Amino acid sequence: MTNATPPKGSERNIRSLSSTHIDGAPMAYIIALAAVVTALSFIPFSFILGSGGSFPLSQGVLGLVGWVLGPVAGAVSSGIGSLLGVFLAPHTAGPLPLMRVVGSVYASFAAGAMVLGQKRRYWWIPVAVYAMLSFAYFVGRAILLNGVGVGIAFAATFVDWSAIVLFILPTRKLITGWLRSSKLPQVMLGLALGTWMIYGITHVCQSAVIYHLQNYPEEVWATLIPIIPFENLVRAAVGVVIGSGVITGLRAVGLIKPEHAVF
Repeated sequence: MTNATPPKGSERNIRSLSSTHIDGAPMAYIIALAAVVTALSFIPFSFILGSGGSFPLSQGVLGLVGWVLGPVAGAVSSGIGSLLGVFLAPHTAGPLPLMRVVGSVYASFAAGAMVLGQKRRYWWIPVAVYAMLSFAYFVGRAILLNGVGVGIAFAATFVDWSAIVLFILPTRKLITGWLRSSKLPQVMLGLALGTWMIYGITHVCQSAVIYHLQNYPEEVWATLIPIIPFENLVRAAVGVVIGSGVITGLRAVGLIKPEHAVF
């Protein structure tokens, strides 16, 4: 009879992320949220004044994808979902389908970059710089080149500059804290304000490119003043309804949390 020798050494914790993952997010999560983006791309909720086309309802969950998966995996998931949406639902692809895809990637990356702590704490900076440069070009071109009034230009871009301000100020961290809260009302508040902010900075980045290619007169800018905030409120509402269900469900079933998730 032999004496069994107990194993020595420190205890190891093994954490499985599934056989395939991207930047700490299981591939199953990435595919599932990409499918949500694609499905919501079939549903238009507003029209694009000045350049034609319509907006897809999927714009309301782009921030959610980044908060759940992290910046890299979120960008990949939204990119795949929006790319499929462009081909399967061309009625919501907009005047420049490529910008629909690029904007989706940017939005989810920006949302995933809203981290707390030391790791990746500077990832938000290039997001903010690109948004500010886009805003400066967008508004500057309108005022200096096309003669749009300063008041009208800033009123029509309220969603854009308010989102940039929210992203740069500590409100970015405040929103992340709400998303991590165990209290549903705070999570919903974080989803609402976060979606407003994330798509606001995305909107200005897309608009700068589209406006460079398709100038529209001051009359269109004036018409957009009440329309754009209403559209962003719809996006925020979509983010709250779908996002609160997703986050609550993920917490309830105890699935593995992606490594760089914000919520």
